[in-house]
Amino acid sequence: MKKIILAATMIAMLVSCNNEESTNDQATNLSFEKRGCASHEVLQDQLRENPELAVRMNEIESFTEKAMREGRLVNGKIVIPVVVNVLYRTAAENISLAQIQSQIDVLNKDFNALNSDFNQVPAAFSGVKANVGISFELDQVIRKSTTKSSWGTRDAMKKSKQGGINPTSPTTKLNLWVCTIGGGILGYAQFPGGSSATDGVVIDSKYLGTTGTATYPFNLGRTATHEVGHWMNLRHIWGDTTCGNDQVADTPLHNTANYGAPAYPHYSTCTGTPIEMTMNYMDYTDDRAMYMFSEGQKSRMAAVFASGGPRNSFAQP
Repeated sequence: MKKIILAATMIAMLVSCNNEESTNDQATNLSFEKRGCASHEVLQDQLRENPELAVRMNEIESFTEKAMREGRLVNGKIVIPVVVNVLYRTAAENISLAQIQSQIDVLNKDFNALNSDFNQVPAAFSGVKANVGISFELDQVIRKSTTKSSWGTRDAMKKSKQGGINPTSPTTKLNLWVCTIGGGILGYAQFPGGSSATDGVVIDSKYLGTTGTATYPFNLGRTATHEVGHWMNLRHIWGDTTCGNDQVADTPLHNTANYGAPAYPHYSTCTGTPIEMTMNYMDYTDDRAMYMFSEGQKSRMAAVFASGGPRNSFAQP
């Protein structure tokens, strides 16, 4: 169990998740294709560009800790409208409405404990597995043809002046950009506290939803679940350092990220040698191997929507 502390060094503006180069054989993918993260590099870039970011996000951490401690969390149901911005050069990149809706369906299942694999949560974690109780609805789909073959992680897809699509009502709607990111990147998210002009989540079209171009082993929509978790202020479960702190009390200490589909139980060598929660959405396991949030993560997410929280505007009628 970890004490929630403030740690400015763990604040990252953006989190990007990537997979290594893979073959076309799914059996081979199982061994070689895995998630990874460039959060440290992105953090350094963002802090150099905006020195005030660390201060602002540390204030959010302080608010979150206080709101969780006092039980001052959002009341009632949160329903988040989602604007999906599709940037395409090829027909395959111009993903279908069915593929987009399949991702919305996954988010609704994963954030409401309706996913069919929720019952696979081991007994050791049954007391902390959570129904987050946040829902999503598709608000609109905006499509734009482009000549770009990849977009990178510098937010160009979010800016019309750079060929992208500006966010729609980002203080009341979750903007999700779908494009080819390049460099093996699956997706990335902006944490609460950043500029509304770039707020939202980016997912590569090959890893969105459960149909169409969705590619194994990231073909169950969990990349978006993971990234939306970041958008709601969740950290990686290993705290982005060996035996690090994810600011959540009921997630076990992890040595580092886990990949693939680890056999249970997978023990940490951190203090207390706990069983790692490899099936948590904020680890780096394959889509089929992640299927829960914890109660502590639920409280942390709820805090951002509370009165005074950085995403309280989403809780307004």
